[in-house]
Amino acid sequence: MATTIEPPVSGPVSGPTSGPVADTRAASTPRRFLRLAILLVVLIAAAVFAWRWWTVGRFFISTDNAYLRADISVLTPRVGGEIVTLKVRDNQTVAAGDLLLEIDRRDYAARVDSARAAVAEAQAALAGNGQQRGQQDAAIAEARAQVAAARASEVQTRGELDRARSLLKDGVATRQRLDNAEAAHLNAVASVARAAAGVQAAERAMTTLSDSSRARLEASLSASEAQLKLAEIDLASTSIVAPVAGTVGDLSARLGERVQPGQRLLSLVPLDQLYVEANFKETQLNQMRIGQPVEIAIDAFPDAVLHGHVDSFSPASGAEWALLPAQNATGNFTKIVQRVPVRIALDDKTALAGRLRPGLSVEASVDTRAAAEAGAAKH
Repeated sequence: MATTIEPPVSGPVSGPTSGPVADTRAASTPRRFLRLAILLVVLIAAAVFAWRWWTVGRFFISTDNAYLRADISVLTPRVGGEIVTLKVRDNQTVAAGDLLLEIDRRDYAARVDSARAAVAEAQAALAGNGQQRGQQDAAIAEARAQVAAARASEVQTRGELDRARSLLKDGVATRQRLDNAEAAHLNAVASVARAAAGVQAAERAMTTLSDSSRARLEASLSASEAQLKLAEIDLASTSIVAPVAGTVGDLSARLGERVQPGQRLLSLVPLDQLYVEANFKETQLNQMRIGQPVEIAIDAFPDAVLHGHVDSFSPASGAEWALLPAQNATGNFTKIVQRVPVRIALDDKTALAGRLRPGLSVEASVDTRAAAEAGAAKH
């Protein structure tokens, strides 16, 4: 039986492919789609981020150099002495006007009694001066009455003298009667002068009592009253009360301890009056204005975001308040970006109430869109 041999077929062969080449091509297709999808997602995310930054993010100015602050009251005694009563302990909450501690008041009470006695003495001296003035008024009146009596006697003796001269001329009276009348008249004239001098002396004494003596006594009374007020202030200062409501901290006072004026005893922290002090770079202040809203993130409470507003700006950079300010006019100079403290008031008074403490680190972000919009409107 004859066998037929078919020639080989040249050219492309149609039909399904198989083997390693087909597997490579099948695997590269989904990878290409995956790369395209990832690239598309990255482009969309970049576009969203850029849009977000252009519309919102570029208007927020942030710093992590920010901390919670409070106006802490440091209490010191005005007078010295032994602490006899201590009514507070560390971390205790007190109200304004609450008694915190007492200093032994016995010495100061004795000084008040002594000052009161000095005031009473000065008042008595001033009252005595008033009585002396009354007596001197009577003495002046008496001296003036004596002047009037002396003048009346002078008038009478002058008449007697005139009659004696007339009678002597007529030969009725003797020379002795004329001499007696002249002597009586001269005596009456002298009495008038003496009485007038008495009036002047009494009036001068009255002037002394009214001016110099009374002024001295009034000044003495004023000085005694001032000493009494100082003694009463010292006595009242033995009781130290809370000037504001807050929480007691840094308590160094101990019962029975002898303290001196100005010695630090304790601090009061008003936890309901916290604020943020953020130290922004000088290059960040261009668009910042008072009243702009602020978002506040607290490191201790990462899940909470507080809100506030810019309250005020420091009148100088932080370097100006340093104990040893930089002196840039000497030696080599290296420019350092300065920071300006900005006070931020908290609007969320009830958020995290009782949990916030001064000194906690925060991150503050100021929304400057209001200033940017105002600048755009001007142009």
